[in-house]
Amino acid sequence: MNGIAIKNISKNFGNINALDNVTITFEENKIYGLLGRNGAGKSTLLNIITNRIFSDSGSIMINNQPARENDQALRKVYLMSEKDFYPESMKVKDAFKWTKEFYPDFDMEYAVSLSEKFTLNIKSKIESLSTGYTTIFKVITALASNVPYILLDEPILGLDANHRDLLYKIIIEKYSQFPCTIVMSTHLIEEIAPLIEDVIIIKEGKVISNDSKEELLSKGYTVSGPASLIEKYIEGKNVLSVHTIGGLKTAYVLEPPVRVNLPEGLEAGVMDLQTLFIQLTNI
Repeated sequence: MNGIAIKNISKNFGNINALDNVTITFEENKIYGLLGRNGAGKSTLLNIITNRIFSDSGSIMINNQPARENDQALRKVYLMSEKDFYPESMKVKDAFKWTKEFYPDFDMEYAVSLSEKFTLNIKSKIESLSTGYTTIFKVITALASNVPYILLDEPILGLDANHRDLLYKIIIEKYSQFPCTIVMSTHLIEEIAPLIEDVIIIKEGKVISNDSKEELLSKGYTVSGPASLIEKYIEGKNVLSVHTIGGLKTAYVLEPPVRVNLPEGLEAGVMDLQTLFIQLTNI
């Protein structure tokens, strides 16, 4: 089966356990949200997939080929990360040309077209770009690479609201016209929620959730009302947390939403992806 199969990956940095026996699969032609708090291990995992660092144990297969030190397999994956490996004095247009040397399917015409949409001057030197335009340059390079697996680590860093909205539209457009696997790792969960199909949540180096977005959101709900009624209602339930404002309480419950009417005086609600993520990672 094609895809990126990650099996029993562990990685330590001194006394820090960055990844702990991680096993997941990024399937073909899906958009994933890879979520976790700072230091959870997201970037470490993406760097291991692309051989920028190596795991202490475990294996990674890309389309049934071992990823470790295998150029043929790694050519199917492009990682856009915080680090920029192009010479700072290089012009954007030359960076595009060099990328094509390593990724033969790189679409120069598409890269130039996206640069025009984002008003990125391809004659600019990389070192002269602002934080936002550096991100735009890196995202364009990733999307134009035309590989089956595109990994985007913080792809909206420094982007203003208009550029973020444009990026989301372009990602959907590209995915619709040229299906591929896109993995998005970002802290702006609420904004990317409409794009992603599957959600992987990492906490302290361990995968704590690996579901479709719909399945994940169906696992929890909120219930609000007078404190005394809430305390009675949540007895025996899997409660993530309870917030109190005055005499009212809201409980975040991790179990399928109730199918029957709540006791009088209580009100049920849904948790959006960001709220559920916060609750799960705060346990």
